[in-house]
Amino acid sequence: MTLRAGAKPLPPFERVIDLHGPTVLRFCAARVGSERAEDCFQETMLSALRAYEGVRDADAIRSWLFSIAARKAIDIHRAHASVPKPVEDLEPLADAHAAPALEDEIWARVRALPEKQRQAVTLRYRADLSHREIAEVMQTSEPAARRNVFEGLRRLRSKADAD
Repeated sequence: MTLRAGAKPLPPFERVIDLHGPTVLRFCAARVGSERAEDCFQETMLSALRAYEGVRDADAIRSWLFSIAARKAIDIHRAHASVPKPVEDLEPLADAHAAPALEDEIWARVRALPEKQRQAVTLRYRADLSHREIAEVMQTSEPAARRNVFEGLRRLRSKADAD
């Protein structure tokens, strides 16, 4: 790989995983649920490894990884949306959802937000990305990213107040 004048060299991919892996995994869990988070994370890292030599900006690796993770989460949702889920006994299913933990309930509400708001809130509070980094991941402007976070939180608060 040739570097442009003044460009920072890329760190070893193992270092990237050490630095950003736990946060990307939490992001995946928030987007696809804990039962599919590992698959999403692994798909993200495999795609990132394949494309790593083409990264042009070493300072943008974090947002680049989250962009990949966001696309992989969408792929997983699409793949699982068409798979029928057999249910033998509906009673245990109802009991399992009767009293979810507060955090699970909150993230379930986040998952119910419109796509842009859901992604922005998840990136902000699960991945701890700045509004600038959220804008890079979502391929939008920083004010638009900030607005998506704001609108998502506003919608969550109004839903909580209504309940």
